Amino acid sequence: MSLLEIKNLTMAFGGLRAINDLSMSLEKGEIRGLIGPNGAGKTTTFNVITGRHRQTSGSIVFKEYNISHLKPHRVARLGLIRTFQAVTLFKNFTTLKNVMVGCHMHSKYHFWGALLNNAPTKAAEAANRKKSLEILEFMGLDKYKEELAINLPHGHQRALGVSIALAADPELLMLDEPCAGMNIEETDFMVDLIKKISDRGITILLIEHDMKVVMGICNKITVINFGNKIAEGSPREIQNDPDVHEAYLGGENDAA
Repeated sequence: MSLLEIKNLTMAFGGLRAINDLSMSLEKGEIRGLIGPNGAGKTTTFNVITGRHRQTSGSIVFKEYNISHLKPHRVARLGLIRTFQAVTLFKNFTTLKNVMVGCHMHSKYHFWGALLNNAPTKAAEAANRKKSLEILEFMGLDKYKEELAINLPHGHQRALGVSIALAADPELLMLDEPCAGMNIEETDFMVDLIKKISDRGITILLIEHDMKVVMGICNKITVINFGNKIAEGSPREIQNDPDVHEAYLGGENDAA
């Protein structure tokens, strides 16, 4: 069975259908691109999958659980974790403390234990610190562990955002424009990180406007336009699809 199964998903805002009868499925271990011109409904699709918006109709099944009506924190606890277009960090925390925040999703803290800082709480914090240091090393950010997040270069801030997501133990990691605003060197760095994450067995669904990135790392690509799926297939198939070319040539401003 697919890791994520979306069936006939529709999201309407008044009379506007941002997503229209969208169906797609992701297999465990794949890197899937979700692309489309500006205003296609890509980020709205992410918002619905992760519980930020309640769909008008259709179903979303993750790991055989129907998550269609779950709150975002419950979706995340199942292992479906996302990042955002805008980098979301605690900018006056150190890099290490930012990642430790991500670890808290699965921490079993008792209120009084945390207040008194008892032995179980101390042990949990030590485990979170160890895990966070391992993630930073994996992501190539370990030498910045004591640097305030606000002082990191843009590319490293985006990598830190992904590190926080990894701390929440995702089975499916949804990346919303991970290479946005990056120069060539930073983009190459992020692409290498995404490949490394995939090699760890984490399934990835990403929105990205850099077609070189999408065509270079995705196993399969789904293309939407005005909320409708217009194409799906391998990078080569998508590159040669006339409907995709037409959609990009006629794109409007992004409302996704």
